[in-house]
Amino acid sequence: MSPLHRGVCFLLSYMLLSSSSSRAAVEPEGSSGGASSNSSDYFLYFAYGSNLLRERLVLRNPSATFFTVGYLQNYTLQFGYWSNSLQAIGWHGGVASIQQRGAEEVWGVVWRMRRDNLQTLDDQEGVQEGAYMPLEVNVTTAEGDTLCRTYKMNHFHPYLPSPPYKQVVCLGARQNGLPLDYIHKLEAVETNGYKGPSILDDIEGIGENRRE
Repeated sequence: MSPLHRGVCFLLSYMLLSSSSSRAAVEPEGSSGGASSNSSDYFLYFAYGSNLLRERLVLRNPSATFFTVGYLQNYTLQFGYWSNSLQAIGWHGGVASIQQRGAEEVWGVVWRMRRDNLQTLDDQEGVQEGAYMPLEVNVTTAEGDTLCRTYKMNHFHPYLPSPPYKQVVCLGARQNGLPLDYIHKLEAVETNGYKGPSILDDIEGIGENRRE
């Protein structure tokens, strides 16, 4: 079965399993589905890297709420850096980006966010520094094609991701129910073997505080 057919089958199953009550749980009060998501107060953001994990995303973007899952058709996921030197990057390895490539797909999460978090999201992605550029993409979801904001790395140089970065990406994929074959593909990504501290320590600290 081709990636496109697998994606369509997964989204059909996802749509059948999603109840109206579960949708209400992730939509802010007063929303009415997709129409309100396109209001001037909110925007939709497609995450495919570390921001798959909600605890990572809300570190700097507290308004983020789950909207749906979906995929970019004819794109591939890659790991690297926007310079030929990793410098002092907090993840100590390559980070995720996307690149157009036929017959492939990149799965991710569509987050619904307040527009006042647009600047904090741009800051996290290093837009002003030229690390990533924002772009609008059509994400295939159970509700149909959904126009979202996402980010693509500038001046891409390939680098292996660190184990902590890969762990966050995989945790986010499982947290939000991405297809198992795609999760297995993420889990098979080679890492650089880094074993020191990273941004993951901050994310886990937030989780521990919430359990106390």
